Formats: sequence, structure tokens, C-alpha cells
Amino acid sequence: MNGVLGVLALLVLLTLGVPIGVAMGVVGMVGLILLLGPEPAIIKSGVVLFETITRYELGVLPMFLFMAHLCFAAGASRDFFEAAARMVGHRRGGLAIASVAGCAGFGAISGSSLATAATIGLIGLPEMRKRGYSDALATGAIAAGGTLGSIIPPSGALIVFGILAEQSIGKLFTAAIIPGLSQALFYVITIVLLCRWRPSIGPATARAPWPERREALFRILDLGGLILVVLGGIAFGWFTPTEAASVGATGALLLCAWRRKLNRASLQEALAQTLRTTGMIYVVVIGALIFAVFMSYTGLADQVAAFMEGLPGGQLLAIVIMTVLLLLLGSVLDGLALMLLTTPILLPIVTNLGLSPIWFGIYLVRTMEIGFVHPPIGINLYVIQGIAKDVPLGRIFKGVVPFLAADLLHLSLLIAVPALALALPGWLHQ
Repeated sequence: MNGVLGVLALLVLLTLGVPIGVAMGVVGMVGLILLLGPEPAIIKSGVVLFETITRYELGVLPMFLFMAHLCFAAGASRDFFEAAARMVGHRRGGLAIASVAGCAGFGAISGSSLATAATIGLIGLPEMRKRGYSDALATGAIAAGGTLGSIIPPSGALIVFGILAEQSIGKLFTAAIIPGLSQALFYVITIVLLCRWRPSIGPATARAPWPERREALFRILDLGGLILVVLGGIAFGWFTPTEAASVGATGALLLCAWRRKLNRASLQEALAQTLRTTGMIYVVVIGALIFAVFMSYTGLADQVAAFMEGLPGGQLLAIVIMTVLLLLLGSVLDGLALMLLTTPILLPIVTNLGLSPIWFGIYLVRTMEIGFVHPPIGINLYVIQGIAKDVPLGRIFKGVVPFLAADLLHLSLLIAVPALALALPGWLHQ
């Protein structure tokens, strides 16, 4: 009962607009005081605080954020989009496909869904609308494509999950590669089918000559090389995620200097944004861990696990119930709140059912991504509406529906075939 009251109290605070990290920390602290008493609660929370801020793995977060901000200053987002546009822009729906490809490329640097949607939206939306693309297709493709930033490594969401669940961040990154690429492929197939059904929504444009294509591809060679070194190094075990983050940050600094975009203003902006975001995430992680300790004392996860184990359908029915629950919560909570609220409760259940925590991390991020484009919250949709203010929100919702269907199909595939996430880390991290 204490656990249920704690979850309800947290939801009330979130509804009132209290920041997620503060809300989880307050509920967890008050709950521990009521269960253990003031002194043990303060001691326990102090231990969580100290252990969190001294964890070696947390060093991966500011380094990857710094790498992302430096690459943004170097013009990575525009270069990825233009390279894809030069290669496939002449086909029906080509610029929408280029937007998805640009989101995948920039997502491999930014690690953030919102940043990816906003950045590629500023570049891709004006181009598509200028070429006569349907507003629904243009906004839907970028809103959905932006979610790739949350799963394609290095992903901020996977880093947070790895810390909360005490799982290998390197294995999570490796496990996310195939689901991330296949998700992008599902979006591309959706665009192709939509434009084949209604050619007018994504008209073909002039084919770029090969010299322009080669020039555009050449401009992303350094960025692509940096991504391959960082992700390849993690996947093949050449260095740890923290070392990879340091290599990435150093490489991004050199890349920025090579492109003559490194100056005092850009460096200060990158450092300021990195510190601001890192501080916010640290507060969120500490609050979530205090809340997780409170949940462990309430026994709520054990009670729910016992209930699910007693269901006749076994693992499959339990996963279906969790999926419905996560999708419902994702329609009223933002992605990070969804992850932080459900991980302490669902992870023990997943473990008791004999499922892989690594698979669960990928599955949870996928459901979280659907929440980014799922009405009524659908925060990516509001980001796109902020860029294209003259496009009604209802039209953006309409444009994202086919991509939402592709998301649900992809999530079903991930549930039916766990090897989609587990095969690569099993092969490379033996």
C-alpha cells in the first residue's frame, strides 16, 4: 500500500509541474522517513548521493554531451541532412527519407530526441515545404525521426537506464545498434509506401549531379569516422564507454578546429550547455535512485511480480501488460519521467520472469520513444509545431499516425524477437 501511495504522490507532484528529479527525491525521502525514521532515511539518502556522484560510469555523460555540442557547432546536423538529400532527394519522398537519415546521423552524436527533432526540423522542414511536400508528411517524418536520438548510441536515455539498473552501458549501446537502424528502416519504408499511395505528398525533385553528391559525402567523412571510432571502440571492447566518451570529446574538439569553427564563443557555449544539462541529469538520477530505494522497502515490485507470475500466459502476457501500461503512461508523462518512474518497479519483475535486463532497457527506451510522438503529450510534436507555427497541431498529429503504426510494429518485432537487441552484444561481448 505504501508503494502505491508513493507512486500516486509522485504523479500528483508531476501534474503540479514539480521537476521530475525533485519530485522523485522528495517522495522517496518522505517515504523513507515514514518507513524507517528520520535518521536512517537521511543516512540512506546520503549514501545514495555520495555513491552516485562518485561513480566512474557517470563520467560518460558530460563527455558525450560535450562531444554533441561541439559537433553541433561544427555543422554536423546540416551536413548529415544535405548528404542524405543529395543522394535520395530526387526520389518521391526523398527529402523526408533524408530527414530520417539526418536524424539517425545526428542522433548518433546528440543522444537526445528533442535536440534531434529540433535541429533537423530547422533544416529539413523549410526544404520540404519549399519543394511542395505535404505538411503532414514533412512534420510527421521529422517528429518520428527525432526519436532515433534516444536509441541510437551514444544515447542519454540508455546511459540513465544503465546507471539506474546497474547494467553495462557498453552492452546497452551495442544492443541498441540493430534496433536503432531497423527503426530508421521502418520509417523509410513508411515514407516509401505513403508516397507510392499518394505521390503528390512527396513530389520528386531534380537529381543532384554526382560532383555535388561526392562533395556532400566528403563533408561527413570526418563526422562518420568519429562516430565509427566511438561506437566501434565500445562494441569491439577496444575501450570502455567512459574512455570512448573521452575519445569522442577529444575528436570533436579536433574536428571543430579542423573545420575552423572552434573559437572562444563556441567553446564557452558548448561547455555551458554541457554543464547545465549534466547538472540537471545528475539531480534527476539522484532523485530516481532515492525513489528506487523507497520502492524496494515498500515491496511493491515483489507484489506486482508475484501477481504477474501467477498469470496463465507467462512471459508473453506479462510483457503485453507492461507494454499497455507503459504506452498509457507514456501518453501523459514525458519520456524521462516514464523511465524513472517505471524502472524501479518493472526491472525486478523482468528479472524474476527470466528476461534480460539489457533487452528490457532497449524495450523501455522504445516505448519511451513512442511517448515522444503519442498524443496528448507527444513532446516532439510540440517541438515541430514551435518550428512550423503556421501548421495546425492537428495536422502534425495526423502526419505522425503512419509512423506511430510503424513504431508499434517495430516494438512488436522487438518483443517477438529479443535477439534483435541481444544478438550483437552476445556476439561481441562474449
